[in-house]
Amino acid sequence: MSPAEPDEASDTHCRLDELLESRGLTLTRLSELVGVSVVNLSILKNDRARAIRFSTLQAICEALECEVGDLLVIRSPATAASPGAAAR
Repeated sequence: MSPAEPDEASDTHCRLDELLESRGLTLTRLSELVGVSVVNLSILKNDRARAIRFSTLQAICEALECEVGDLLVIRSPATAASPGAAAR
């Protein structure tokens, strides 16, 4: 497996939705704060992003006052498929 290929045993989940909700922010407001389009933030939020620039990641974390590990988490396919996984 090359480094660019996703690991079959796990995937990366973006917790942007949960962090926005807990901070009372909208995707539109975050877009204004970090200078990233709503479309690109939506792609990230819906776990469809294949890459993210470190500068974008840093800007999002600064705006949300969180660490990278709060925003991006690794989960196994079993965790993703379990009931209630979307609520985590």
